[in-house]
Amino acid sequence: IAMSSAYLFRAKQQVYNITAHLYEQNQQLKDAKQLTETALQLAKTINVPEIIYQWQWQLGRILQAEGNVQQATAAYMQTVDTLQLLRKDLTALGQEVQFSFRDQVEPVYRELVDLLLQPDATQANLKKARQVIESLQLAELNNFFREACLDATPQAIDEIDPTAAVIYPVILRDRLEVILSLPRQPLKHYATTIPKAEIETGIAQMQASLRPTSFTKEQLAAAQQMYRWMIQPIAADLAQRDIKTLVFVLDGSLRSLPMAALHNGKKYLIEQYQIALTPGLQLLSPRPLQPKQIRALIGGVNEATSETTELPGVRQEIDQISRYLSPEVLLNRLFTTNAFNAKIQTAPFTIVHLATHGRFSSNAKETYIQTWDGKLTVNDLQSLLSQRSQTDKTAIELLVLSACETAQGDNRAALGMAGVAVRSGARSTLATLWQVNDASTAAFVTKFYETLIQSELKKAEAVREAQLTLLRSPEFKHPFYWSPFILVGNWL
Repeated sequence: IAMSSAYLFRAKQQVYNITAHLYEQNQQLKDAKQLTETALQLAKTINVPEIIYQWQWQLGRILQAEGNVQQATAAYMQTVDTLQLLRKDLTALGQEVQFSFRDQVEPVYRELVDLLLQPDATQANLKKARQVIESLQLAELNNFFREACLDATPQAIDEIDPTAAVIYPVILRDRLEVILSLPRQPLKHYATTIPKAEIETGIAQMQASLRPTSFTKEQLAAAQQMYRWMIQPIAADLAQRDIKTLVFVLDGSLRSLPMAALHNGKKYLIEQYQIALTPGLQLLSPRPLQPKQIRALIGGVNEATSETTELPGVRQEIDQISRYLSPEVLLNRLFTTNAFNAKIQTAPFTIVHLATHGRFSSNAKETYIQTWDGKLTVNDLQSLLSQRSQTDKTAIELLVLSACETAQGDNRAALGMAGVAVRSGARSTLATLWQVNDASTAAFVTKFYETLIQSELKKAEAVREAQLTLLRSPEFKHPFYWSPFILVGNWL
């Protein structure tokens, strides 16, 4: 009987779904709304959240089509609430929903942000929009890992850093929205009317322009266009508040761009500000590095293996780091997965620096770091470091991945970088968007550690100083060499 009831329920839902969708498409909005509300009530009585959210979403779309923005927003908020409940138990989601996040989950968040960010948006709606953006970031990461694994703790920017601004650019169907969060100030938002396809083209053009073969004019034109869309609307606010650090919560394929290389016609963004990324303030554990308490472990492979090419600059990189850190080193055949695991468990390392091949992908199984004898996946890394955290309460303050690259042709590959940053448990992760010239990496790393340890500056300041050193050198002034170094997480 139970099976036949379930079958009957599913059959009814399917009929309702097809009919209501036809009504919606034919602009028979009154009929569509009535049928949707009936189906929603039925789904609620049976308590099937993966179906409830789809009816709530449809109701929101219909109300929006009717011009009822307030009720549509309320329906979308309920949809997101249902999705948040589902996020805590992803196994409850049907396979078809789990594996079509981009079609069946992500649009709900974007459409709600679209509704909340009206030209005359109130502070309450701006705060809701920011919360929804951060929730989308969490949902994307949980989908990346295929499990609900991240705990979020709300953070206020002024409590973390009174000289930092948090910037939330969001790609919507017909515009690019930027929400600006300044310390002790109400939220602001700016919209640039531009179709989504044009934004994606602009992103692709800037990516292409960052290849070392591109001409300066071509490279600057693409970087200036992205600056006009993302930074120019907020530039006066940043200058007025004497902001020193820009913290980006990047959306979608914007994650594949180095913000440091945006250009205002005179200067690169890194020449004006320190820059960091975070998947959301909710995921931060802010605390400055204590240079006197540093203990470092370096793992590296500079020889070619059966799976990888050689990285001749790695030995120089390790020699340079050793001038500032006195690290324990596992190089080549000593850097096996088991040896790394054993070493991590035996000492309270605050810095872990991995100078070896690695790859970031939008698929967790294809996101890895290469050891001498195999691959450490993002889940292996989390498992290994979580074992350590159970025996040693010293957090890894900084994880450095100096020879990784993002998967080509995967416009969401940078999600893998955020995934490693979050899953490793390190407070900060310094990684590269693409594999960089060996010599420029060694130069960057040397300046970074020199500034971090000797000058006792914030991590974001040390990254900036290292990038400026390369930018000002004749050999490495092209942004291909200095811009891919990205600091994710705690910038203090």
